Amino acid sequence: MRYRLELKLKPAEGALLRVLGMVERRGFPPHAVHATHDGEGYWALALVIDSTRAPETLRQQLLKIYDVEELSFSAVQELSMDRRHRDRAA
Repeated sequence: MRYRLELKLKPAEGALLRVLGMVERRGFPPHAVHATHDGEGYWALALVIDSTRAPETLRQQLLKIYDVEELSFSAVQELSMDRRHRDRAA
């Protein structure tokens, strides 16, 4: 299953590396990563991860990182190969 995690990180040196390292070490390979600075000076980080396990375990681990201010996750709908081809042809 694919999940989308959205995090708000303190702008500390190494914050992105700590989060991405934790995600990989816990066995949740990233499918996509997007990071920007928000208007308040924090990092807004969005991750799409693939996993057969529930992301709650990863959520609990990420919340232990000092730089993580907020965290939410949701399931992502995956398009089947047939639907992708049909959508491109339209």
